[in-house]
Amino acid sequence: MITAANPGPNRALAHPKDFILLLEGVNKAFEGFKAITDLNFALDEGELRIIIGPNGAGKSTMLDIITGRTRPDTGRVEFGRDTDLTKLNEYQINRLGIGRKFQTPSVYIDHTVFENIWLSLEGSRTVWSTLFSRISPAQRDRIQEVLKTVGLTDKANSKAGLLSHGQKQWLEIGMLLAQNPKVLLVDEPAAGMTDEETHKTGELLHSLEGKHTIVVIEHDMTFVRQLARKVTVLHQGHVLCEGSVDEVQNNERVIEVYLGRKKKA
Repeated sequence: MITAANPGPNRALAHPKDFILLLEGVNKAFEGFKAITDLNFALDEGELRIIIGPNGAGKSTMLDIITGRTRPDTGRVEFGRDTDLTKLNEYQINRLGIGRKFQTPSVYIDHTVFENIWLSLEGSRTVWSTLFSRISPAQRDRIQEVLKTVGLTDKANSKAGLLSHGQKQWLEIGMLLAQNPKVLLVDEPAAGMTDEETHKTGELLHSLEGKHTIVVIEHDMTFVRQLARKVTVLHQGHVLCEGSVDEVQNNERVIEVYLGRKKKA
């Protein structure tokens, strides 16, 4: 069932043990512009959550706050039950197991697909130390596992720069998976993809559900419907409503925000 908008500053969210991520009373302004306003958001462990909203709704700023790129003015951001992310740097948050994929894929274009995954494996390493060290059987098995998951086994020896846009997106998701993250934050993965690539991306994200906690920001409602999970709608930096795809698309406030008009009776 669809839920109401923000619970408000005086109504704290419940905090059951299975919440892996919690934002409560979060605010962020940039030179007077309120990008995030009393944002309350909770994510269950192993959940696949879709976040939609018009441009300027605060979606990217929300991810920036979670990953430590931006610090909130007020509010708390908890990972698990005892880790305050607002007190940590970006690299510390990443090491906790929170990985982010931006809309534009960022891969090592002059290295092979296999090497891209190798460079991304858990543990501190540099390009030099990785490419001039001997790969262990366990590492090789892990790389092959990731390549199979993202559907790039047959491209293992291809230069990343020669991949299609969709394949680069899958490779970057694979690079995140190589770090064994607890939470994956994925920003508009279907942007610029063909219909076939978009469908395959949806299948990939479905296959990761339960193994990782996943947040997907997306505008393509056909893709959102394919994922068919709980949807959170952001508007003016706070939660407007949450529910299934059908509930959200038929919500009068959502229609008004997206289309600038009220739903006809």
